[in-house]
Amino acid sequence: MPTEIVMPQMGESIFEGTITKWLKQPGDKITRDEPLFEISTDKVDAEIPAPVSGVLKQIVAEAGKTVQVNSVVALIDESGEPAIDSPSPTPVTYLAPAKSPASTEVVMPQMGESIFEGTITNWLKKVGDQVTRDEPLVEISTDKVDTEIPAPASGVLTAIMADTGKTVHINSVIAVIGGTGAVQGAAVPEGIPTESLPQVATVESEPAARAIETGEIRTSPLVRKLAAEHNVDLRQIAGSGAGGRVTRDDILAFLERVKTVPSEAAPAVPAPPAEMAAVPSLPAPASKFAGTPGVVEPMSAMRKKIAEHMIASRRTSAHVHTVFDIDMTRIVKLRDKDKNRFQQATGLKLTYTPFFIRAAAQALRKWPIMNSSVEGENIHYKRDINIGVAVALDWGLLVPVIKHADELSFIGLQRALNDLGERARSKKLKPEEVTGGTFTITNPGIFGASFGLPIINQPQVAILDIGAIVKKPIVVSDNEGNDSIGIRSMLTMAIGFDHRVVDGAVADQFMMVMKSVLENWSEPIY
Repeated sequence: MPTEIVMPQMGESIFEGTITKWLKQPGDKITRDEPLFEISTDKVDAEIPAPVSGVLKQIVAEAGKTVQVNSVVALIDESGEPAIDSPSPTPVTYLAPAKSPASTEVVMPQMGESIFEGTITNWLKKVGDQVTRDEPLVEISTDKVDTEIPAPASGVLTAIMADTGKTVHINSVIAVIGGTGAVQGAAVPEGIPTESLPQVATVESEPAARAIETGEIRTSPLVRKLAAEHNVDLRQIAGSGAGGRVTRDDILAFLERVKTVPSEAAPAVPAPPAEMAAVPSLPAPASKFAGTPGVVEPMSAMRKKIAEHMIASRRTSAHVHTVFDIDMTRIVKLRDKDKNRFQQATGLKLTYTPFFIRAAAQALRKWPIMNSSVEGENIHYKRDINIGVAVALDWGLLVPVIKHADELSFIGLQRALNDLGERARSKKLKPEEVTGGTFTITNPGIFGASFGLPIINQPQVAILDIGAIVKKPIVVSDNEGNDSIGIRSMLTMAIGFDHRVVDGAVADQFMMVMKSVLENWSEPIY
């Protein structure tokens, strides 16, 4: 029996991952612990190794697919026999259909210019059911609209490719409709044992009269929801769908008639809201920008999560920023003088970041409110000082966390920075290395920015922004109080803080500690 490869859980709060790349193809031999595929989550990008040796028999989740944790993404045959071509890349419920030109693929429609996926909420037909063209087939949900999707052709539903609850990218095949005679004399796909296929009986459409006689109202949950909202008895509506099914258009038309022409035969029904009347029965019309030259590209899983987190943080925290100028001349001279000896002694390149982490750790110890989080109506003062340092990547942004940063030596900080940064770029970080941060540092100065006003990394209450070090003419006072103009290496540093729990005076004093440590640096670096 083949070994199932599942989507791993990359962290306690991670419930899905996106396949970004398959490193092996069906038929390839693979060795245990050899990289098999790459995934992306909202916390980390990583290579996933093969759990066993053998031959990759089947890829169940193609590149670009977002999959729930513990869902099967591939099969490995440990016997080492060459893989047999699989009838489908995803788990499919089969009706032993003959793959013929008469088959019609049902795809996830694009319900708007900015929508790139939809979730199957309810299948209105099951495999083996007769389907009439334009009859409601499946209900989907997107972040813009919930709607029924009609069948694109008449025939028999021969396969469901995406089960209820599955989130599917647009234009992905979610079902197959065979020709009218697909049930009879259907061929069995190669590689699928006939005895493993479900026996399906021919389904005949019921006339509308039978549904009325038995009191059975054939409709979808969406229509039943509309009926409940507007206090409508569905038995009053003649269904126009197959077998007398009451469709959404039927109930909306009924509500419109009641609104415009009240009668004694029908109870008064509140007029539907404007947005309800405007709900489209077909995919949303093309955007007014549809003719604008350019490329529309769906966000990666990481980019979508970054967007969600940034918006959530803006809505959660009362963001305020304060900005300080720091004279980095002493540290710049120290680095220029000792960087070669530091590298010879430690094997590490000396950067400025450990200086900032060291100063931040001292300031956090003095002002613990900056190392806290808001939990309901409580403030949680964190015991550990775990400092995250943002790393810009070609495909997004990660914040590896240096745990117990205040307990590490200067060399230990530089070593941790090098290690975490390198593994972030090579997608080797572990989930626990990007979680648990209590304070974050971001450094747009490496790209030449004077400073930035960053968004707080939730659930933290502060984020430090480091600008570029630039030589500037500055008024310098000597010990006797005499002023002169000197060229100094200056840095602009900003702190973003949550004004719900951090007052401006506290943030300013926190920054004064950092300023003092950096401008008067006296600690040996190796």
